[in-house]
Amino acid sequence: MSRMVKRTSRPKTPAADAKRGRPAPAQAASRVIREETPGSHLPAGATRTPGAPPASSDKRGKYVYCIVRADEALRFGPIGFGSPPGEVYTVLYEDIAAVVSDAPIEVLDATRENVLAHERVNEAVMRYQTVIPMSFGTVFKTRDDIVELLRGAHGAFQDVLSKMENKVEFGLKVLWDRDAMIRHIEHDDEDIRRLKSEIATQKGSTYFARVQYGRLVDGALQSRSEQYVSEIFEALRDVCVASRANKPIGDKMIMNAAFLVDRDREAAFDARVKNLGAKYDTLTFRYTGPWPPYNFVNIRLKLERAK
Repeated sequence: MSRMVKRTSRPKTPAADAKRGRPAPAQAASRVIREETPGSHLPAGATRTPGAPPASSDKRGKYVYCIVRADEALRFGPIGFGSPPGEVYTVLYEDIAAVVSDAPIEVLDATRENVLAHERVNEAVMRYQTVIPMSFGTVFKTRDDIVELLRGAHGAFQDVLSKMENKVEFGLKVLWDRDAMIRHIEHDDEDIRRLKSEIATQKGSTYFARVQYGRLVDGALQSRSEQYVSEIFEALRDVCVASRANKPIGDKMIMNAAFLVDRDREAAFDARVKNLGAKYDTLTFRYTGPWPPYNFVNIRLKLERAK
């Protein structure tokens, strides 16, 4: 269940905002919405327990969820794929391990149920140690294939585990009401306001006026969006280790980003996002986490996976 925190900052005037060098907001309430990760409600079996892996059939493959540091076999309980959920356990090589469960040797469909199962296991394991999340659908034929993967990429995995130690990822999406922003731009910009009036009152063709109006509005929206995004990234710079900008989705989203945050800075990041929500009261902030560092890990597998 998501948690919604609604913040409303005190009213600001366009003149006051112009003085501060930022766009003046329309009159609307800000929203900061913190959404829980899918694995927040875990089965009772999601505990880190030393022990041998469960017996498995040679006819089934091994689905790999993530890579961790480990010097003993671990079991995380029945939280994996399938119905009932499969047992999740480790395959060891020296001081690292793959977190796996038995799975059919086939290409898994990226259904909501399967993707949530993948995320649920990564989030459960992340509670106990640093993880390198594997991409969805990583299936190997045998335990020996996984050991070969760990052996061949041992140095790379160790390097990434060291860099990601005690770090988690947060996702942040920032949205606005595009129509409301256009109305605000029309109010503030004399040229745009004049063109709109001309289109509404002019007799005959208004084609060229409408084209010019559209270009001016698009340019103003782009400029304002870039200013908001730049200021938000700058405001979060000192409470994160790294950030990554992803492509926004749809007309309402102006920012789609991931932030790598030290575990001991989670509260500071949370507070800063809420402060930004109060400052920018025309925007909606949606953020999720903590996640494994999906956006900050990129290891290419050199071993052929099961097909």
